[in-house]
Amino acid sequence: MAHYFCHAHPETLILETTVEDARPGRVALAETPFYPGGGGQPADLGVLRHAGGQVAVVGFEQAEGRSWHLLAEELELAGTLEAVVDAGFRSTMRQLHTDTHILNALVYQAFDGALVTGVQMYADGTARMDFDIPGADSERLRALEAPINEVIGQDLPVGFDYVDVETAQARHGLIRSRSVAPPPTPDGLIRIVEIAGLDRQACGGTHLASTGGSLPVRILKIDNKGRHNRRVRIGLLGHPGVPG
Repeated sequence: MAHYFCHAHPETLILETTVEDARPGRVALAETPFYPGGGGQPADLGVLRHAGGQVAVVGFEQAEGRSWHLLAEELELAGTLEAVVDAGFRSTMRQLHTDTHILNALVYQAFDGALVTGVQMYADGTARMDFDIPGADSERLRALEAPINEVIGQDLPVGFDYVDVETAQARHGLIRSRSVAPPPTPDGLIRIVEIAGLDRQACGGTHLASTGGSLPVRILKIDNKGRHNRRVRIGLLGHPGVPG
């Protein structure tokens, strides 16, 4: 994981930048506001505005030592351009990612340090988290809906810092996922996201500045995926893709 611009500047959705390298249908930029995806969070959507118009960004790829923006057309861009992130999509992802941290924290506290085994966020305003909770009562999990919304209502600050890999591994609870923990940065650091007074855990996605920026959450469904695994599906109430 790199030190992404979007981690330090999540509110910056339009950035003037320059082309460092280009091939037909792909471009590497000097700086980019886009989150390229990872840890269950899809890559940002958006466009690149260039001298001849604009082109949609449809994905990202790490290759040749560069992070490439994949384009919807076989253009070969050059010079200065504007990178523009889709504001609505980014907002949905920041809310969901923050809310999954809240859910993770509450499950971790209520179920003796239960680990996350998978997570995925969706453009329709829903997300699912899988937990290793042997024999968990679904009603106990469903009862976490009210505490999640209490944390949202408290508008707790959300911040981040970096610690070295050995420290992250040694501190109980910082890395609590079996499958979606972020890889270290090139300088050997792990990004730690903190919800003030509630939780600290390793994560590489984009989040709100405070929990109050999220719509209320509803627990939509709890699935039993085996003896150990429980899948919790949540949705943002008021989002167009989530039933009221």
